[in-house]
Amino acid sequence: MEASSRAEWALRERVKELTCLYGIAQVADQPSQSLEEVLPKIAELLPPAWQYPEVTAARIVLDGEVFPSAGFREGPFQQQADVQVFGERRGSVDVFYLEARPDWDEGPFLKEERSLVQEVARQVGLLVQRKEAEREKIRFEEQLRRADRLATVGQLAAGVAHELNEPLSAILGYAEIVRDGFGLPDQCSAEVERIILASLRARDIVRNLLVFAREQPIQKRPVKLDAVARDALTMLGARFMQARVRPVLRVAKDLPAISGDEGQLQQVIINLCVNSLQAMPRGGSLRVTLLERESEVLLSVEDNGEGMSDEVQRHVFTPFFTTKAVGQGTGLGLSVVHGIVTAHGGSVQVESAPGRGTTITAAFPAESTGP
Repeated sequence: MEASSRAEWALRERVKELTCLYGIAQVADQPSQSLEEVLPKIAELLPPAWQYPEVTAARIVLDGEVFPSAGFREGPFQQQADVQVFGERRGSVDVFYLEARPDWDEGPFLKEERSLVQEVARQVGLLVQRKEAEREKIRFEEQLRRADRLATVGQLAAGVAHELNEPLSAILGYAEIVRDGFGLPDQCSAEVERIILASLRARDIVRNLLVFAREQPIQKRPVKLDAVARDALTMLGARFMQARVRPVLRVAKDLPAISGDEGQLQQVIINLCVNSLQAMPRGGSLRVTLLERESEVLLSVEDNGEGMSDEVQRHVFTPFFTTKAVGQGTGLGLSVVHGIVTAHGGSVQVESAPGRGTTITAAFPAESTGP
């Protein structure tokens, strides 16, 4: 090849490579598009950048998912570069020649093409890092907003609960006096009994508000969570039978104790079980599992009920949020669970899908066994 022809050919190849990188930059600079939308477009930009585009196929592999160029198939000649994300190999960029071509620097490939495939892999890695950082930022901001909402609602709940305590106590006290001391006719006695039951229910709601707002003092001591779970399931025995639900308790061997308030921890288990019962109108099975993971004790309550959508899961710990009909729930059960677990230095996670049941896991710091 004459010097001028070779210079023209080399320039043309460099223009193709620069066009490819410019196209990648343009595609990557679209924040509204997901990786699943962007990576196939990048793969399509690769074949025209190689010396023999008519026999070139390319693919991008990320976390086992393949994003190929049009009409992709593997060929006998390959260049590959690793996609690194935060220092970890997550995939590769692969370019194939489908047919033999004259040998150059790497078989039929040019050394400049080796540099290009490595740069494309680097750009893909940076793109993935940026997308994941953006997702993490959004998730963190949502957690902050949720924490702010919970704190505001908690302050409001504590104020309302304290204001309601006194009139509720008066209503309950006077109703009990009327019931016990006036020899009322049966019909009146029945109505007074309804007043007492309604007052007791209101008092329980107030107590739950105080628990959620962390206004109830925690009396911590070493607690064996398996014993608390057995007591809670025994207390719910009649409700399990009525709902045609079979409870199963599984406890890991040598489960360590945790530091906590036994009464409040029992409330956690009861609330989680009642929540599962309400999700299984046709009966089913409920599994309570206790195990140790590293320095934590995990409490999981798993049901095979109706499950929850992603939208419901996002609000499941929000006070007064409920999917139940009016009069069938206050929307405080799981927010109380969240408040108690958090006050014990733990965390709560939900795994659910419509029609596939729900698993709620609370993690508590294990009691130290060291000196």
